[in-house]
Formats: sequence, C-alpha cells, structure tokens
Amino acid sequence: MPSKYRPQIFGWFGDLDKGPYSIPLHDRRLIFANDNYCAFIRQRRNDQIFYTCLYFVCIIGMNIIIVGMVMFIFGFDHELTLIGIIGFITCSFGLYLIIPEFYQNAFSRRGSPIIFNRKTGKVYVNESYFFNFKVLRHPKVFLQPKMRRIQEYDWNDMHGVIIHNFSRNALTSTVLMVCQPGTHQVIDHVMLDPAQPGAGSMHVWCWINSFMVNYKSADIDDGEYKTDEEAKFKTDIIEGEGWPEWMVEAFNATSLEELAVIKQKYNIKP
Repeated sequence: MPSKYRPQIFGWFGDLDKGPYSIPLHDRRLIFANDNYCAFIRQRRNDQIFYTCLYFVCIIGMNIIIVGMVMFIFGFDHELTLIGIIGFITCSFGLYLIIPEFYQNAFSRRGSPIIFNRKTGKVYVNESYFFNFKVLRHPKVFLQPKMRRIQEYDWNDMHGVIIHNFSRNALTSTVLMVCQPGTHQVIDHVMLDPAQPGAGSMHVWCWINSFMVNYKSADIDDGEYKTDEEAKFKTDIIEGEGWPEWMVEAFNATSLEELAVIKQKYNIKP
C-alpha cells in the first residue's frame, strides 16, 4: 500500500501514526527538554567530521577524473573521445550530487537542532539549505555554501514517514512531511532522524509524539542538558547559529496568544 502523502517521497517504507507511545527514548539525539519545548540534534559531531572528510576526498577524486576525461575528449582517438564525454558527464553529475552533501556536513554546526514547542504546537528548524531533499538546484546556490533555511511549522501539519536507504545495512530515516493544512498534499520535507539501523529511528518519533501531548513516557530529564541547564544549552547550541531573536524567545512561549505578542514585538507577520 503506497503512502497517503503526495507526492510520495523516494525510498518510502511506511507512514507513521501520531499519538502517545509507551516506548522510552534510547537515543542521545535529545539535547534538551523542559516543560515548554524540546530540542533534538540531527547530526552527531563524529558523523559530520567523517562525512565531511569522505565527501571532500570524493570531490578531489572526481575533479581529477574530470581532468582525465577532458584529456580523452581532446585526444585523437574517437573511442577515447566517446569514453571521455561519457565519463565527463557522469563525473559532473556526481559532483552535482556530492557537493551539497559536503556543504551540509561541513557547514551544519552544532547538530542542526530541531525545536518542538508543545504549548504552541510549533516546530522550529534552522539548518543548512542543503540539508533537504532537493535534486534540482540553481547553479548559483553552489557559490553559497553557508546558505541556511530557517522555518516555523505547525506540528499538526507535519506527518512522519520512514524511508529506506537501500543499503545492505538496512538503514531507515524518519522524515516529516509538511502538508497543506487538512490535506495530504506535501509542500515541504524536514529530516527528523537520519539513518539508523532497523526500528531505531522509531524511538525519536515516538518520544516526540508523547512529548507533544504531555504523555508520561516522555521524560524531559532524558536530554544531554538537564531542565535547569537551559541557559547553558542556548549558549552552547543556539547562540551564534543565526537563530532569529523572536524565534529563540518563542521556544518558551506558553500559548498561541503569547506567541502572537512575541511576533508583534519583533514585527513578524503571521
């Protein structure tokens, strides 16, 4: 049975149901939580360093191969010229796919946290522009490696799906499908929990759902920073990452009315 969300995402494995779960969290991605909001990181530092180095090596290797293909193209042997053209196109397309991966690992500092406020039902994302599912990109964005996207979403419009990476390790990821209100029409995607083995990624989805409805299984003291360490959490993870002031203040909004006051204070349009 296919996904009910359209368009269906590549690698779709299954849709996820919302609601409270009794599954405890066994994941260190929960960085902070208090009675108002929680924050999950989506990239571990060791993974970022590893993949940054890996993709950098791939970029260097691809460029060397491209130079070799150009030499084939301008050679006098017709067979080598054909090989050179095919190789040049293939490697250029490979670079087109690899460079965004390098950018998002090299320039996504502090784990790219995603914030969930259960009092207002809002979700806040501040991440690399390349930390998404786009394939077609304007060439000029490749000259902006630090480009970011900062968004506020409604939790009610976000729905979870599992995608499979088709590797021998059977890794799955949880993606939030952002839909038009009251429909299954997808208008955006947000990575919630990158590749994990088996059902591991379900723990984060279940914990967040329980947190958003204040269910007992969501223990807010499970985070790396405890509830009384909010100032330290914001200093270590939030400051200097380009989060708008109104958004940081909105993390702790306790109602939609309070959120509206914060937005009015900063002249943020609804």
